[in-house]
Amino acid sequence: MKYLSIFDMKWPTKSRIYLKLIPVFCALTVCFAMLFGCADPRTPKQTDRTNTTTVQKIKIGLSMDSLRVERWQKDRDIFTVEAERLGAEVIVQSADGDERRQNEQAENMITQGVDVLVVIPKDSVAAAQIVQAAHAEGIKVIAYDRLIRESEPDLYISFDNEKVGYLQAEYLYRQKPNGNYFLLGGAPTDNNAQLLRQGQLRALQPAIDSGDIRLVADGQHWAVNWDPRDALKKAEQVLTQTNNRVDAVVASNDGTAGGVIQALEGQNLAGTVLVSGQDAELAACQRIVKGTQTMTVYKPIHLIATRAAQAAVALAKDEKIAEATQTVNNGKIDVPSILLTPIQVDKDNLDTVVIKDGFHTREAVYQE
Repeated sequence: MKYLSIFDMKWPTKSRIYLKLIPVFCALTVCFAMLFGCADPRTPKQTDRTNTTTVQKIKIGLSMDSLRVERWQKDRDIFTVEAERLGAEVIVQSADGDERRQNEQAENMITQGVDVLVVIPKDSVAAAQIVQAAHAEGIKVIAYDRLIRESEPDLYISFDNEKVGYLQAEYLYRQKPNGNYFLLGGAPTDNNAQLLRQGQLRALQPAIDSGDIRLVADGQHWAVNWDPRDALKKAEQVLTQTNNRVDAVVASNDGTAGGVIQALEGQNLAGTVLVSGQDAELAACQRIVKGTQTMTVYKPIHLIATRAAQAAVALAKDEKIAEATQTVNNGKIDVPSILLTPIQVDKDNLDTVVIKDGFHTREAVYQE
């Protein structure tokens, strides 16, 4: 049997021409298929990635212990404004004083793909887990104003906290070079509280050794979570134990100073017992004007928050931090550090330091 192809059949002339073109069309179709089929499938992704790099913002995670203390609200706001000015996006989460919650929040920000984590740790040791988890994903970590221990943070930015403690105790000592002193520390889980205590003792130790100053209650009281209510409770206990024979209280921040002064007011001693503080909170500045709080240590929040934001953006770009000329040992490494200078503040320089810097208005401080 003889088989006929479509080309052997009798077709009109024009139809035969079309039929002869069929192999040509097939060949062209195969060529086009091979051309696009052999193209590198990664090419579009590479282009997309390039476009993403140029368009996508730097993403910074700000993990905060708590926003209960007034100053931390200022830190958050100033940091965010500066980071956004530099073109970055900031994700802020507050743990409300719970270290487990802070670790979980940090893990969440790592999952969201932040480029840098800035951490104000609730617990200076527990936060080491945050550093480890971030580094596992190639994310850099800045310890903000509180050192993270037993880990390898990329940067620590703070004020010289031992010096803060020294300035607190040294000021009171100049006002009262002898008598009964009560040292009230901050949260024992906060590395800063330990540094403050070291500075306080450095200022007072010669007078303690000579007997001019006596530490009541063994000088080992700490306010849990920096809580003013706990400070009030502990101050009341010490006043009872000493029959109100306390000449000076080295309170480690303005919140605890407020609790101490409330206890003193209950015994009609406010204004006669010297009380230190830290952070230049509005209520503390008002108490200094009133005379119930002796002094505070001002740490220019605008300075630390601005520089931290700038450092975070720089680290995201893999740039070196030229200002990190110092190191602080955290028990594992010498952490590259930026340490800023704190300032003693009393009623004599309150206007020229705190108000002039724009931290508070004169109307608010003097309640005009």
